[in-house]
Amino acid sequence: MPRQKAAPAAPSAKNLGQSACSRGEQAYQYVRTAIRSGELAPGTRLREIELAELLGLSRTPVREALSRLESEGLVVNESGRGLVVTELDQSMINELYVMREVLEGTAARLAARHASDVEISALREIADRDAQLLEQPDQLAVNNHFFHETLYRCAHNRYLLKTLNSLQESMSLLGPTTLAMPGRAQSSSREHQEMVAALEQRDPDLAERITREHIRAAYKVRLTRMLRNI
Repeated sequence: MPRQKAAPAAPSAKNLGQSACSRGEQAYQYVRTAIRSGELAPGTRLREIELAELLGLSRTPVREALSRLESEGLVVNESGRGLVVTELDQSMINELYVMREVLEGTAARLAARHASDVEISALREIADRDAQLLEQPDQLAVNNHFFHETLYRCAHNRYLLKTLNSLQESMSLLGPTTLAMPGRAQSSSREHQEMVAALEQRDPDLAERITREHIRAAYKVRLTRMLRNI
Protein backbone atom coordinates (compact mmCIF):
# COMPACT_ATOMS: atom_id res chain seq x y z
CA MET A 1 0.00 0.00 0.00
CA PRO A 2 1.56 3.31 -1.01
CA ARG A 3 2.58 5.56 1.81
CA GLN A 4 0.58 8.75 2.11
CA LYS A 5 2.55 11.97 1.80
CA ALA A 6 2.61 14.00 4.93
CA ALA A 7 0.78 17.32 4.72
CA PRO A 8 3.16 20.27 4.59
CA ALA A 9 3.85 21.74 7.97
CA ALA A 10 2.06 24.99 8.73
CA PRO A 11 4.46 27.93 8.86
CA SER A 12 5.40 29.03 12.33
CA ALA A 13 4.35 32.42 13.67
CA LYS A 14 8.00 33.46 13.37
CA ASN A 15 8.16 32.49 9.69
CA LEU A 16 4.86 34.22 8.99
CA GLY A 17 6.24 37.38 10.54
CA GLN A 18 9.42 37.18 8.48
CA SER A 19 7.42 36.54 5.30
CA ALA A 20 5.16 39.55 5.89
CA CYS A 21 8.21 41.66 6.64
CA SER A 22 9.95 40.57 3.45
CA ARG A 23 6.86 41.36 1.38
CA GLY A 24 6.66 44.84 2.88
CA GLU A 25 10.36 45.33 2.25
CA GLN A 26 9.94 44.14 -1.34
CA ALA A 27 7.22 46.72 -1.97
CA TYR A 28 9.25 49.44 -0.22
CA GLN A 29 12.40 48.73 -2.23
CA TYR A 30 10.50 48.63 -5.53
CA VAL A 31 8.81 52.01 -5.06
CA ARG A 32 11.90 53.62 -3.55
CA THR A 33 14.08 52.45 -6.45
CA ALA A 34 11.50 53.60 -9.01
CA ILE A 35 11.43 57.06 -7.39
CA ARG A 36 15.22 57.31 -7.27
CA SER A 37 15.58 56.25 -10.90
CA GLY A 38 12.90 58.69 -12.07
CA GLU A 39 10.61 55.90 -13.27
CA LEU A 40 8.09 57.28 -10.79
CA ALA A 41 8.43 61.02 -11.37
CA PRO A 42 7.51 63.71 -8.82
CA GLY A 43 3.76 64.19 -8.81
CA THR A 44 2.99 60.61 -9.90
CA ARG A 45 -0.06 59.21 -8.13
CA LEU A 46 0.55 55.96 -6.25
CA ARG A 47 -2.42 53.60 -6.05
CA GLU A 48 -2.23 50.70 -3.62
CA ILE A 49 -4.24 48.30 -5.75
CA GLU A 50 -2.17 48.95 -8.90
CA LEU A 51 1.12 48.47 -7.07
CA ALA A 52 -0.20 45.33 -5.36
CA GLU A 53 -1.22 43.82 -8.71
CA LEU A 54 2.09 44.79 -10.30
CA LEU A 55 4.12 43.18 -7.51
CA GLY A 56 1.79 40.22 -6.96
CA LEU A 57 1.22 41.21 -3.36
CA SER A 58 -1.75 41.94 -1.15
CA ARG A 59 -2.51 45.56 -0.38
CA THR A 60 -1.30 45.33 3.23
CA PRO A 61 2.49 45.21 2.57
CA VAL A 62 2.07 47.86 -0.14
CA ARG A 63 0.21 50.10 2.30
CA GLU A 64 2.97 49.60 4.87
CA ALA A 65 5.63 50.43 2.27
CA LEU A 66 3.88 53.62 1.21
CA SER A 67 3.44 54.67 4.84
CA ARG A 68 7.18 54.19 5.38
CA LEU A 69 8.00 56.22 2.27
CA GLU A 70 5.64 58.97 3.45
CA SER A 71 7.43 59.13 6.81
CA GLU A 72 10.71 59.55 4.89
CA GLY A 73 9.29 62.40 2.83
CA LEU A 74 9.44 60.64 -0.54
CA VAL A 75 5.66 60.35 -0.73
CA VAL A 76 3.01 62.84 0.35
CA ASN A 77 -0.75 62.57 0.86
CA GLU A 78 -2.44 65.28 -1.19
CA SER A 79 -6.05 66.27 -0.70
CA GLY A 80 -8.18 64.96 -3.53
CA ARG A 81 -5.38 62.91 -5.06
CA GLY A 82 -4.19 60.59 -2.36
CA LEU A 83 -0.56 59.48 -2.19
CA VAL A 84 1.80 60.98 -4.78
CA VAL A 85 5.56 61.15 -5.23
CA THR A 86 6.70 64.34 -3.50
CA GLU A 87 7.31 67.39 -5.68
CA LEU A 88 9.91 69.85 -4.41
CA ASP A 89 9.26 73.56 -4.87
CA GLN A 90 12.03 76.16 -5.23
CA SER A 91 12.10 76.92 -1.50
CA MET A 92 12.50 73.24 -0.61
CA ILE A 93 15.25 72.79 -3.21
CA ASN A 94 17.10 75.80 -1.81
CA GLU A 95 16.90 74.37 1.72
CA LEU A 96 18.10 71.01 0.43
CA TYR A 97 21.19 72.48 -1.20
CA VAL A 98 21.95 74.65 1.84
CA MET A 99 22.04 71.53 3.99
CA ARG A 100 24.00 69.64 1.37
CA GLU A 101 26.64 72.37 1.24
CA VAL A 102 27.06 72.38 5.02
CA LEU A 103 27.11 68.60 5.44
CA GLU A 104 29.28 67.72 2.43
CA GLY A 105 31.68 70.52 3.29
CA THR A 106 32.00 69.01 6.76
CA ALA A 107 32.46 65.54 5.26
CA ALA A 108 35.32 66.82 3.09
CA ARG A 109 36.97 68.55 6.07
CA LEU A 110 36.80 65.35 8.13
CA ALA A 111 37.97 63.24 5.20
CA ALA A 112 41.08 65.40 4.82
CA ARG A 113 41.92 64.52 8.42
CA HIS A 114 40.76 60.93 8.76
CA ALA A 115 40.63 59.19 5.37
CA SER A 116 43.34 56.62 4.70
CA ASP A 117 45.64 56.93 1.70
CA VAL A 118 43.89 53.90 0.20
CA GLU A 119 40.48 55.58 0.54
CA ILE A 120 41.70 58.78 -1.09
CA SER A 121 43.28 56.75 -3.88
CA ALA A 122 39.92 55.02 -4.46
CA LEU A 123 38.21 58.41 -4.60
CA ARG A 124 40.80 59.56 -7.14
CA GLU A 125 39.99 56.57 -9.35
CA ILE A 126 36.27 57.40 -9.24
CA ALA A 127 36.98 61.03 -10.12
CA ASP A 128 39.23 59.96 -13.01
CA ARG A 129 36.40 57.83 -14.36
CA ASP A 130 34.36 61.01 -14.96
CA ALA A 131 36.49 61.83 -18.00
CA GLN A 132 35.36 58.63 -19.73
CA LEU A 133 31.67 59.44 -19.21
CA LEU A 134 31.37 63.10 -20.20
CA GLU A 135 29.15 62.26 -23.18
CA GLN A 136 27.00 59.83 -21.17
CA PRO A 137 25.14 61.95 -18.59
CA ASP A 138 23.13 59.09 -17.09
CA GLN A 139 26.24 56.97 -16.50
CA LEU A 140 28.12 60.03 -15.30
CA ALA A 141 25.32 60.65 -12.79
CA VAL A 142 25.78 57.12 -11.41
CA ASN A 143 29.53 57.71 -11.07
CA ASN A 144 28.86 61.10 -9.49
CA HIS A 145 26.60 59.51 -6.88
CA PHE A 146 29.28 56.91 -6.15
CA PHE A 147 31.91 59.66 -5.78
CA HIS A 148 29.86 61.53 -3.19
CA GLU A 149 28.91 58.38 -1.28
CA THR A 150 32.58 57.45 -1.08
CA LEU A 151 33.44 60.93 0.18
CA TYR A 152 30.87 60.54 2.95
CA ARG A 153 32.44 57.28 4.09
CA CYS A 154 35.90 58.85 4.03
CA ALA A 155 34.78 61.23 6.80
CA HIS A 156 34.59 58.31 9.26
CA ASN A 157 31.64 59.77 11.16
CA ARG A 158 28.67 57.41 11.38
CA TYR A 159 26.19 60.14 12.35
CA LEU A 160 27.19 62.41 9.51
CA LEU A 161 26.99 59.44 7.13
CA LYS A 162 23.46 58.61 8.30
CA THR A 163 22.33 62.22 7.87
CA LEU A 164 23.85 62.52 4.40
CA ASN A 165 22.29 59.24 3.27
CA SER A 166 18.91 60.54 4.42
CA LEU A 167 19.52 63.77 2.51
CA GLN A 168 20.32 61.76 -0.62
CA GLU A 169 16.83 60.24 -0.46
CA SER A 170 15.38 63.75 -0.83
CA MET A 171 17.86 64.51 -3.60
CA SER A 172 16.29 61.72 -5.62
CA LEU A 173 13.16 63.88 -5.92
CA LEU A 174 14.97 66.54 -7.94
CA GLY A 175 14.33 64.85 -11.26
CA PRO A 176 16.72 64.34 -14.21
CA THR A 177 20.43 64.93 -13.70
CA THR A 178 21.83 68.40 -14.38
CA LEU A 179 24.98 66.77 -15.75
CA ALA A 180 23.26 66.82 -19.13
CA MET A 181 23.21 70.64 -19.07
CA PRO A 182 25.77 72.25 -21.45
CA GLY A 183 29.21 72.36 -19.86
CA ARG A 184 28.16 70.97 -16.48
CA ALA A 185 29.71 67.52 -16.99
CA GLN A 186 33.10 69.07 -17.68
CA SER A 187 32.96 71.57 -14.81
CA SER A 188 31.74 68.94 -12.34
CA SER A 189 34.60 66.64 -13.35
CA ARG A 190 37.14 69.42 -12.75
CA GLU A 191 35.61 70.17 -9.37
CA HIS A 192 35.88 66.52 -8.34
CA GLN A 193 39.57 66.56 -9.29
CA GLU A 194 40.12 69.66 -7.15
CA MET A 195 38.30 68.09 -4.21
CA VAL A 196 40.47 64.98 -4.33
CA ALA A 197 43.64 67.09 -4.67
CA ALA A 198 42.72 68.94 -1.47
CA LEU A 199 42.27 65.61 0.34
CA GLU A 200 45.63 64.39 -0.97
CA GLN A 201 47.21 67.56 0.44
CA ARG A 202 45.53 66.84 3.77
CA ASP A 203 44.18 70.41 3.83
CA PRO A 204 40.83 70.46 5.69
CA ASP A 205 40.12 74.16 5.02
CA LEU A 206 40.75 73.82 1.30
CA ALA A 207 38.78 70.58 1.04
CA GLU A 208 35.76 72.13 2.72
CA ARG A 209 35.91 75.33 0.65
CA ILE A 210 36.19 73.52 -2.70
CA THR A 211 33.41 71.10 -1.78
CA ARG A 212 31.09 73.93 -0.76
CA GLU A 213 31.84 75.69 -4.05
CA HIS A 214 31.06 72.45 -5.90
CA ILE A 215 27.63 72.17 -4.26
CA ARG A 216 26.86 75.86 -4.91
CA ALA A 217 27.77 75.39 -8.58
CA ALA A 218 25.46 72.38 -8.80
CA TYR A 219 22.65 74.40 -7.22
CA LYS A 220 23.07 77.24 -9.72
CA VAL A 221 22.73 74.81 -12.62
CA ARG A 222 19.69 73.19 -10.98
CA LEU A 223 18.08 76.60 -10.48
CA THR A 224 18.78 77.57 -14.09
CA ARG A 225 17.09 74.40 -15.26
CA MET A 226 14.07 75.04 -13.06
CA LEU A 227 13.63 78.60 -14.31
CA ARG A 228 13.81 77.47 -17.92
CA ASN A 229 11.05 74.96 -17.28
CA ILE A 230 8.67 77.48 -15.71
